[in-house]
Amino acid sequence: MQTETVTLAPFEAHHLDGALALSRAAGWAHRREDWKMIWSISEGRVALAGDRVVGTALMTPFGNTCSAINMIIVDESQRGRGLGRQLTSAVLELAGDRECRLTATSDGLPLYEKLGFVATHQVVRHQGVVGRVDTPENVGWIGPDDALPAIKALDRAAFDADRDALHDALAKEGPFAVVRNGDNIVAFAATRSFGIGEVVGPVVAENAERARDLIAFILSGKEGRFVRIDIPEQSGLSSLLEGWGLPHEGGVVAMARGATAGSQTPKVRTFVLASQALG
Repeated sequence: MQTETVTLAPFEAHHLDGALALSRAAGWAHRREDWKMIWSISEGRVALAGDRVVGTALMTPFGNTCSAINMIIVDESQRGRGLGRQLTSAVLELAGDRECRLTATSDGLPLYEKLGFVATHQVVRHQGVVGRVDTPENVGWIGPDDALPAIKALDRAAFDADRDALHDALAKEGPFAVVRNGDNIVAFAATRSFGIGEVVGPVVAENAERARDLIAFILSGKEGRFVRIDIPEQSGLSSLLEGWGLPHEGGVVAMARGATAGSQTPKVRTFVLASQALG
């Protein structure tokens, strides 16, 4: 039987519907809006069999020093031909000299290790229908126009890279939850619609107590809704999330390639990821 010809091409807006069909077939929760948000701040490649999208990969640049490699999917009919490696290699070329970060399932680990990625930590997914959560008094909502400069600075300190474009995109989704010390914003959390419900993240704070208060504040207004939260395993928040109705439902391995040690210990940490795709 003749093998179908597959070519790689730049990932453009008219490929989004094909990418959505691909992710749905793979069992992913993403809506078209979720794809569009990530694509809008990324560069990518698609694999095409004729006009049909049979593979995707994106590279989300975080300034000139870091990037996230994400949304890597290969149609089931095309697996076993090295297409996943071709797509990943193609977006690694787009990343240039940037450090590259990604999250991997157990199936993807061998490929990423061959491409020079090293495991750094586990990422745990919690999701479910939110139960009753008390509202903390030290957290409030703030509009993006008033908060973005401080939020971007906090995220840059925690993530050690410039994710300004991501936060500009998140600002279009609604207000941020923040903790203040006097007039200064010292911790923040974002939330947005995602998949069949909503997602919380990123959450950046100095300590787990402030992170807990930010998450509790957001969840206290979402009782009965389906919410997803992705956390680094070492965040120490798993038992708390389970008590609020969000059980542990799997996870992935965070990996990096070309990582360099930070110049100093950050005063704030990322307690909740923006998503598995975006770190």
